[in-house]
Amino acid sequence: MTFKEKIYTHYTQMVQDRIDVFRDMISNLTEDSKNDAKGSAGDKHETALSMMHIEQEKLTNKLKEAISQIAILDKIDPLKTTENIVLGSLVKANGIYLYVSVALPKIAIDGINVIALSPQSPLGNHLMGNKVGFQFEINKTHYTIQSVE
Repeated sequence: MTFKEKIYTHYTQMVQDRIDVFRDMISNLTEDSKNDAKGSAGDKHETALSMMHIEQEKLTNKLKEAISQIAILDKIDPLKTTENIVLGSLVKANGIYLYVSVALPKIAIDGINVIALSPQSPLGNHLMGNKVGFQFEINKTHYTIQSVE
């Protein structure tokens, strides 16, 4: 498995795990609210149900975000390499590995740090469509693209 494939697999698994956790949490809250509805009455009961509902909405929004992230990752072919930077490119710039996909936490694969960034981010926007050797500046930091996979 190539370095780029390992990155793709790690990020895909990370997002899928989040989806599974959010679904479980929503399911548990739904079950708790059903059980609570059977045995309680009064203001405390209404407050508890309201809090569960708010928490469920928050989790549902997080779930929707994770589902949209996995949908973007599903569009990526980790075996594809191009000369120009596109969605799914692994870019090395200033010694930093950048994975153009969705904004996700930094990871370490084989002891090498990788940052996943969205093509819509300021850095991602400057990278898109460019090639090795391209130079640009963001926030007073000068970048040079060293490699594209």
